[in-house]
Amino acid sequence: MQLDTSAQPTPHADRPFYRHLYFQVLCAIVAGALIGHFFPQTGEALKPLGDAFIKLVKMIIAPVIFLTIVTGLAGMGTLKGVGSVVGKAFAYFFTFSTLALIVGLIVANVVHPGSGMNIDPATLDASKVSGYAEKAHETSLIGFVMDIIPTTLVSAFVEGNILQVLFVAILFGISLILIGDKAKPVVNLFETLSHAVFRVVDILMKAAPIGAFGAFAFTIGKYGIASVVNLAALVGTFYLTSALFIIVILGAVCMYNGFSIFRLISYLKAELLLVLGTSSSESALPSLMEKMEKAGCKRSVVGLVVPTGYSFNLDGTNIYMTLAALFIAQATNTDLSLQQQVLLLLVAMLSSKGAAGVTGAGFITLAATLSVVPTVPVAGMALILGVDRFMSECRSITNFIGNAVATIVVSKWEGALDREKLDAALSGNSHGNVRPVSDLEPAPAGLRLGEASAD
Repeated sequence: MQLDTSAQPTPHADRPFYRHLYFQVLCAIVAGALIGHFFPQTGEALKPLGDAFIKLVKMIIAPVIFLTIVTGLAGMGTLKGVGSVVGKAFAYFFTFSTLALIVGLIVANVVHPGSGMNIDPATLDASKVSGYAEKAHETSLIGFVMDIIPTTLVSAFVEGNILQVLFVAILFGISLILIGDKAKPVVNLFETLSHAVFRVVDILMKAAPIGAFGAFAFTIGKYGIASVVNLAALVGTFYLTSALFIIVILGAVCMYNGFSIFRLISYLKAELLLVLGTSSSESALPSLMEKMEKAGCKRSVVGLVVPTGYSFNLDGTNIYMTLAALFIAQATNTDLSLQQQVLLLLVAMLSSKGAAGVTGAGFITLAATLSVVPTVPVAGMALILGVDRFMSECRSITNFIGNAVATIVVSKWEGALDREKLDAALSGNSHGNVRPVSDLEPAPAGLRLGEASAD
């Protein structure tokens, strides 16, 4: 049957610019910054807008991950494929997470952002960071591993713990593989549910500009631009280092695998602006999973790599940890030998996994690292507390881009990447972004209802 194309809606590319999500979020960020700067009390009072939007997104993350992984694994048909994806994903995560730590260490030694501050550690107010230090102490590697196992099968969804949901989803998906053809009715049901869940994601994303506006107004209103100026060397060094890591290192990985980091960033521009506005990469997790599948990555790979990467592939957080630790050492005139810096890096490799998924993970992992390397005063974290929120945005963006690259690369390694879809998506010609599904005929089983337009 042929469709009457004359009656179909205007393609996404022909929409007025003001209807694109990325433009709306950008305007919201600018408006929030102006409100926060000129009316700081009003800006602080707008915090609930950002908090409410992030809560809305977190509400839908668990079902998105569960349904994507279960239907993806069921589609694999064999357990061999599951082990292959997980093995390759963790090999990628370990390599580039370690490389990010080394980059932060090298840049701190070359630039010396904390030199000349001459801060006496005895004059620092350690009480300001005591709460983070306590959380870091409580978050051991063994405790982290044990926490992956939920109390009950449904408690993972109630608590919203990403790794617990991932654990339950993998078990459930494997069980469907073992059941075989008899599991088809369940798989079909989950396919239908995934359509509904991604439609909810599409609805929630329409509130993204409001959430970005409130979150950014609060950040500027509470901390002010002046707090950034006072520690401009650290903030500037961190942003520049993260940019170089994305463009040079991840860019080289992208080029080697046959796509452009700049086209990928352009493809994800709406999500990146949302992450910038909310300082949370979780706010764009559902949309990232949806867009990676549109870009030709197999659903099973997306379902395994993206949620796992949110806990184990934190490039931005790792750059921040070694860079901030050496900044504190330099600012307090604490000399660190090469051996001590290597110890710092090794501890950071473990602590970055131990606090994965914890709210404020960047600051907590830094506290955990410094507590194990007592040469650097933990109280020195008070120096960067005021600008941590601004660095959190860069951490989140770097983590987000790193996970997008990881998903495409692992998909290619697995032979689970549709190059035509990838090229079309990155060139802006993806039909997945053309028009809302609700305006067309009923969607076929393989179509994601979230395709209505994240951007």
